[in-house]
Amino acid sequence: MKKVVFSLLLGILLIGLVFAQVQGGQDGNPTPGEGIGAKIMAGEYVGEGGQQMMIQQQLNNQLQLRVNDISANCGLNLTQKQIQNKTKLETKLSNGRNAEVKIMPDAASETALTRLRLKVCSEENECQIELKEVGQGEQAKLAYEMNIQRQSKFLGMFQKRMNVQAQVNAETGEIIRTKKPWWAFLATEGN
Repeated sequence: MKKVVFSLLLGILLIGLVFAQVQGGQDGNPTPGEGIGAKIMAGEYVGEGGQQMMIQQQLNNQLQLRVNDISANCGLNLTQKQIQNKTKLETKLSNGRNAEVKIMPDAASETALTRLRLKVCSEENECQIELKEVGQGEQAKLAYEMNIQRQSKFLGMFQKRMNVQAQVNAETGEIIRTKKPWWAFLATEGN
């Protein structure tokens, strides 16, 4: 009788463990090998376009994605999928949609610099690039946001620092928006 009860309890325990393993991804976090892929780890990867990507772990669970000496900080939970020895980066947006990082920071930087009529994104102009979710609800998108400090002359006389911003869609490479201060039409921008 003791053997039967013991076997029954052991069977229930094993079924419970199997059921818990199957339900692992129900909290919104995919289990390894399930859903949108495995969480990205620090290291070097080859992107879908053949470019070398360097992922570095930063403070506060931030990642830094670097391609061709252009880097973008990222606070999102990036995941990876290996497809024919190439790495595809994805994240899950707040609206539940999976967004793929098709455009790398170097291409996004070039697009934003062209739109803002700038030559370089560097520490001198306090340029920062961040990969983040922009928009709300169904309008949520994955985008690179570039923030730059530019020297300008307000009314042609007064030196003034101008904060400019550009957002580039990380899936399509299109400019989502640019933002300058309200007084930018009264200022001339330096190079």
